Amino acid sequence: DFYPEDKRLQNYIFSIWATVCQSYGYEEYTAPVLEPIELYASKTSDEIVNEQTYSFSDRGGRTIVMRPEMTPSVSRMVAARRQELPYPLRWYSIPDCWRYERPQRGRNRQFWQLNADIFGVPTVDADLEMISMADAMMKAFGAKSDMYQIKVNSRKLINLIMTSYLELDDMQSKQMIRLFDKKDKLEPTDFVSQASAILNDEQKVAGLDKLKVLLKAKTLAELPEEITDTQAVKEIQILFSLLADHQIESVRFDITLMRGFDYYTDIVFEVFDLHPDNNRA
Repeated sequence: DFYPEDKRLQNYIFSIWATVCQSYGYEEYTAPVLEPIELYASKTSDEIVNEQTYSFSDRGGRTIVMRPEMTPSVSRMVAARRQELPYPLRWYSIPDCWRYERPQRGRNRQFWQLNADIFGVPTVDADLEMISMADAMMKAFGAKSDMYQIKVNSRKLINLIMTSYLELDDMQSKQMIRLFDKKDKLEPTDFVSQASAILNDEQKVAGLDKLKVLLKAKTLAELPEEITDTQAVKEIQILFSLLADHQIESVRFDITLMRGFDYYTDIVFEVFDLHPDNNRA
């Protein structure tokens, strides 16, 4: 329920989002709240599809989902007209989404989020624009650069680390990525214990030592030498140089930042509130 005082606040938030998006040349779109389950089954995590969706069978016997996120919908829309759309394509939407999970502070079963998507830019210029826009939104709400932090990582780099540096197989890599993703919620001893369980007997000693070196790296320069001279690192270095050129001061490299789903394949970032009373992304 949104009483008028709540709706005023929501409208203010949405107006800032829309104003900043439009200032970067983004156009608004929308899509149905109901989608076929197949749209999510191939690209969204099993946890969301099997445990967190509101799904039901319609009168035609089709399994229908109330959208848990917007990315599959916009991807479907762009794919349907990919030959006739102008690129770079800049679209945004502020959809309500639905997830069947335990309501908690800052997370309800019905929620609204901003989606801003750019298509047709294969370089880090797209990531630069997205991070720049996120930074501009924070400042549009009145935040100072020292009030938040934009953590950045590369899934290309992570995949390289898992296969070439830690020498893990596909199953081990997926397990380690999930473990990295929840590192900040674990005690250090629990993290080491769970990492050790992922490694086989031959990998354990060297693997745990390599993990310690990785987790100590707070900048790209502190990464192990075996990794630094790779294309994945060079690309993220270019991004950080561009961010510095654009006076975006709040960005930090974070080797443990993962994001979840299969469609995260390259640069990933999150904005973190630095206030102790709201320690969250």
